[in-house]
Amino acid sequence: MKRIIILAILLLSATIASAQEGKNIYNRYSGSKGVSAVYISPSMFKIIGKLPDLEIKTADGNSMDLAPLISTFQGFYMLDISNATTIAAINQDVASMISKGRYELMMEVKDEGETLQIYTYGNEKIIQSFVFIASEGNSLQFICIDGEMMRSDIEKLIASSM
Repeated sequence: MKRIIILAILLLSATIASAQEGKNIYNRYSGSKGVSAVYISPSMFKIIGKLPDLEIKTADGNSMDLAPLISTFQGFYMLDISNATTIAAINQDVASMISKGRYELMMEVKDEGETLQIYTYGNEKIIQSFVFIASEGNSLQFICIDGEMMRSDIEKLIASSM
């Protein structure tokens, strides 16, 4: 019985650590020279999620309420980097994070020197973390959104925007 409990604790710790990697990157580089940083707390998302009329128009002319999705966010971490040394370091940290196999590449766009990559961490029902990395020339944007987002809600949002 003790072995099962210890195994469960280790698995839970690994899951929590995986979902914290974006936050760790934010904490490591926010405040550095050539880095602008933005953090939005879970409390702010709870307030935003209670606001009325957080609807967007969909491609079919209907609308979709974003409040339920936004209220599941548990942290928003954004870095805008213009320092080449910091960009190289963050790229290394992101590559390390991705190489562990927990994050899945959802989308990549490359266009004339610009690159956008979107990664997710979660399972077939819940997305616990989105990581967006956009680079253009000598600037890089790193965005991480942590939460307990239902994959079906994200799929509906994507489908409605097409």
